[in-house]
Amino acid sequence: MQRTIVGIDVGTTKVCTVVGQVRHDGKINILGVGQMPSKGLDRGVVVNIDDAVTAIATSVEKAERLSGYRIGTAFVGIAGRHIGSLNSRGVVAIGQPDYEITHDDVSRAVEAARAVAIPTQREVVHVIPRAYSVDGHEGIRDPIGMSGFRLEVETHIVTGEVMAIQNLIKSVQRAGIEIDDLVLQPLASGEAVLTQEDKDRGVVLVDIGGSTTDVAVFLQGSVWHTSVIPIGGNHLTNDLVYVLHTPYNTAEYLKLKYGCAMVDTWSGETDAEAVDPDDPPLAMDNPLDEDDLIEVETLRSGEKQRISRRLVNEILQARAEQLIEMIYTEIQRSGYDGMLQAGMVLTGGSAQLPRLDELASTMLGIPVRVGWPTGLTGLSESLDTPPYATSVGLIRWGFTHGMLPDGVGGEVAGTGWLGRCV
Repeated sequence: MQRTIVGIDVGTTKVCTVVGQVRHDGKINILGVGQMPSKGLDRGVVVNIDDAVTAIATSVEKAERLSGYRIGTAFVGIAGRHIGSLNSRGVVAIGQPDYEITHDDVSRAVEAARAVAIPTQREVVHVIPRAYSVDGHEGIRDPIGMSGFRLEVETHIVTGEVMAIQNLIKSVQRAGIEIDDLVLQPLASGEAVLTQEDKDRGVVLVDIGGSTTDVAVFLQGSVWHTSVIPIGGNHLTNDLVYVLHTPYNTAEYLKLKYGCAMVDTWSGETDAEAVDPDDPPLAMDNPLDEDDLIEVETLRSGEKQRISRRLVNEILQARAEQLIEMIYTEIQRSGYDGMLQAGMVLTGGSAQLPRLDELASTMLGIPVRVGWPTGLTGLSESLDTPPYATSVGLIRWGFTHGMLPDGVGGEVAGTGWLGRCV
């Protein structure tokens, strides 16, 4: 019997509700989609509950009308600058007389790993096993059924600020929805755009949102490192506003219509050598002809200006280079920079910026591709693009982690906050 699963991506730029069913062949049958521009959120954090509730409720209502399904519960994505992570180990003795490892032994080991000191204002969102060790034998992915005296687990723990988590929970609940699980957005996106081979070989997932960029490193089939970078697609637009002295909506149009992450080929310049906003648009070695000039509005009502498409892309490239440098710094900080055989996968709305993958590959020297959700049927036309990776991934997460056997839910799958935060 197919199970209907609902995912709600509460992002900085949009709230997207997706109703779907995962078929036996692994494909997702999309039944309904509801989308609304985000209100009341800033960098993934609720700053106005009333506005956030309105956006979530409207998104849910649209998905209900399209799908004909009454939404009562949902898997909800969580992200933002308040998210942090650490790694921990837990060790337990096998409790069975025959020394066979059970679900209960695994749960006890994960609970032991969870017992780390975190500040009182922070709460655990996920405790995710990375690898197990039985009697010193490492690299075991599933120890259940094996025999041994001592079970050790390495876990990746994701935490968030209690107030930020509670405000998100309140916003969703006041919209009339109970939460099945809070899911870190890059983990959900990874469910949608990464293959198991990617995760086994080593890959870094980069989800570029409106105000932040989420980074997740996967190794040996599981997530080993997560972090949040405080730069997103809105920063690209804001740079155009600042340099070109044009309204935000006009700058966003320029980015989407004419934007490119590489002017010609990457020059290796740092952001300190970014384009000077005082340079005239045509002061270049290879001046552009009349067709390369774009007429746009200025900040003064009714006033127009002509700007060079090359200048637009120089501005975008400067910020894109800065973002890629920060991603590389984060990968180095993780300590796994030499283990990413599958390279990097970009997703999220700004991953669609033309040649961003090429720029990242040139700068980092690793294979880079843009990831988008695949294996969709039904009302899938609008969801098979990078901006909807999290929304689709929440459906897959719910199917994979929301149906675990008793004793392996909660802490192992990644919940554990419900009883303490609500």
